[in-house]
Amino acid sequence: MSETRSVLIVDDEHDIRELLVLTLSRMGLRTETAPTLAAARELLASASYDLCLTDMRLPDGSGLELVGEINTRYPGMPVAMITAYGNVEAAVEALKVGAFDFVSKPVDIHVLRGLVRQALELGERAKRNADEQSSRLLGTSDAMVTLRNTIAKVARSQAPVFIQGESGTGKELVARTIHAQGARANGPFVPVNCGAIPTELMESEFFGHKKGSFTGAHSDKPGLFQAADGGTLFLDEVAELPLPMQVKLLRAIQEKSIRPVGASAEIQVDVRILSATHKDLSQLVNDSRFRHDLYYRINVIGLNVPALRERAGDLPLLSDAILRRLAQAMQRSAPALADDAVAALEAYRFPGNVRELENILERALAMADEDRITAADLHLPVPRGTQQANQPQSAASPFVTGTHQALPSSPPSRDPRTVSPYETAGTALPSFIEDIERAAIQQALQENRYNKTKTAAALGITFRALRYKLKKLGID
Repeated sequence: MSETRSVLIVDDEHDIRELLVLTLSRMGLRTETAPTLAAARELLASASYDLCLTDMRLPDGSGLELVGEINTRYPGMPVAMITAYGNVEAAVEALKVGAFDFVSKPVDIHVLRGLVRQALELGERAKRNADEQSSRLLGTSDAMVTLRNTIAKVARSQAPVFIQGESGTGKELVARTIHAQGARANGPFVPVNCGAIPTELMESEFFGHKKGSFTGAHSDKPGLFQAADGGTLFLDEVAELPLPMQVKLLRAIQEKSIRPVGASAEIQVDVRILSATHKDLSQLVNDSRFRHDLYYRINVIGLNVPALRERAGDLPLLSDAILRRLAQAMQRSAPALADDAVAALEAYRFPGNVRELENILERALAMADEDRITAADLHLPVPRGTQQANQPQSAASPFVTGTHQALPSSPPSRDPRTVSPYETAGTALPSFIEDIERAAIQQALQENRYNKTKTAAALGITFRALRYKLKKLGID
């Protein structure tokens, strides 16, 4: 370790400060000490540090206050909390407010040294990976800026993280980013889809087994926990775990040890748990389909990944990046998106999120004849029984799924405000929906004196999306 690295030690006990100074000095680190919050704040204002070790209880306040302040004012500095022995609640609270890790009193020197090494490596790695990781989670929307900032804070911690989001939003990418920016980046990242493992094989897959422990166990096999030792285990679709397996998983997380099937002794494992699901896990807990104790154990820090429709303005940037990557794989130049294609994408809801966007763009890239992709090349899914205006498709089109043939005849347009919903049962529902859109847009245009920019803002859509809908609905 470099001698120029420095550590701030905040503790009101003289003996603890002396022990930490002696231990860290032997590691080649420069140390500064402070017995109170006020003294620590003065030192932080006058110098920079690579790590801070702070006690939980201080004469003039709580170490949690200092953790929060450092995370806000000095986001690149890891903080570790010193807690009383057995005070698990305090340790969890410290992790929630942004502490990197914690160490209990009396301080174990071996544990302390390992924690300090990890923290200092974390700071360096975070700087090296900042540009790379920001390019993986593209977007300038408020939702994505918030997500990236939260990931940077979460990565410094060792606490379990629960990632929630709709299918296709990129939950595994978020988990990989947390791992890559954290102190365990040099360790393995082991993803597992909990819904893809047969119930009867779950215990063996997670914890491993010994030779001869059951029929077919011809040799010792390490489990997923052992494979992730020293790194991160990502439990995707954790809501799919059956209740009996949830009990065993809870014990493994709490005790940091596992017992392979057929083994007589437990094995210690050092694994950080990240988990994800697209389901409402809290509701499953209320329905007694997911254990509440496991839920609280894996959900120390919660992280929500926004849906694509919540990322206003990110579609053009994201689409260009996807097209470049796909085109490079095809060894061809990346085509540009025409204005009508961008407008069509912005007007679409993307129930499959980023995964669906990639699928649509890959298909368009394969089928587009020119160096530009238009709205017609996208072949966006359309509701059953309707045709997108200005984009007629034949019944034999390979991109139309289900029954998409136009109805024999469409009823004349009517003011949707005078039509009962029950009257639409025997008519063209898409026409009724288009009438509602047309009326809403026309009213917004009138209220905004036909200023399209203000109208788009009032409707909550982009200007390109409004222009696309005006053309589609035939509004002059």
